[in-house]
Amino acid sequence: MMKQLIPAFTFGLLALLLPLSGFAQADEAFKIYDTRTQKTISLEQLVSEVDQTDVLFFGEEHNDSIAHLLQDKLYTLLLDRYKTVALSLEMFETDCQQVLDEYLQGHITESKLTNDARAWSNYPKAYSPLVETAKQRKQVVIAANAPRRYVNIVSRNGLSALKKLPKSSRRYLPPMPIFTADAPYEKRFREIMGDTGHNLDINFFHAQCTWDATMAYRIYRHWRKNKKDLVFHLNGRFHTDYRHGTVAQLQRQKKKLKIKNISCFPVDDFDQPNWKAYSDIGDFVIISRR
Repeated sequence: MMKQLIPAFTFGLLALLLPLSGFAQADEAFKIYDTRTQKTISLEQLVSEVDQTDVLFFGEEHNDSIAHLLQDKLYTLLLDRYKTVALSLEMFETDCQQVLDEYLQGHITESKLTNDARAWSNYPKAYSPLVETAKQRKQVVIAANAPRRYVNIVSRNGLSALKKLPKSSRRYLPPMPIFTADAPYEKRFREIMGDTGHNLDINFFHAQCTWDATMAYRIYRHWRKNKKDLVFHLNGRFHTDYRHGTVAQLQRQKKKLKIKNISCFPVDDFDQPNWKAYSDIGDFVIISRR
């Protein structure tokens, strides 16, 4: 699912244009489709459409520069309208929450954050702008993802192996048991892994579910204590497309949660998009030129 990175020159140009004009000068860089109304909308209209929403997911392709610029602008617009918006990130693991909090409170430098919280290699360009906005506007940032070492345990030894971890380790994970009986999601997972004969070890899918369940639980845990907050969560779009994965895990935590999801990706049919083909992916679909 990895897409070709937009050239650095294009990224730099858009970074200059987009904040200055509400995307007016770069309106051909992306299109937003509201699958409910079956109409294209502006970013500002999207913000108004999530009124009364508890959690807004933004599914990205991790090297999509357009997506990162949109996330930053969207987060600012959400804050301007709703005032309190918790930022939740797949890109930080739960055992790094303390380091993240120390940075947000001004105790440590950004270099310490990136080193000690194991920030992704593209953090400076892709995610730092959002974290800086949260820091400046005194917003919560949730380190949502399961620590990779525990996901590795599941992929090697199965979900039951997590029960053998010390209690101090299990606090970084969601309560057991983790839900895995999602046949459509498993089918998509096997397809993306190239498994056409159902030969893939089920532990690999259960490891994926561990990521999803952890992110969902961290979001739910924040919402449970801060029900008036909108939560804006960023993750790779496979986790939330078709309302599978993390969305489904979160909905199991609280059926009445009002959840909307965005899926953002580059396409080949940008000039004449086949919206019908994309309409089941998310509540909002954002496309850009490949």
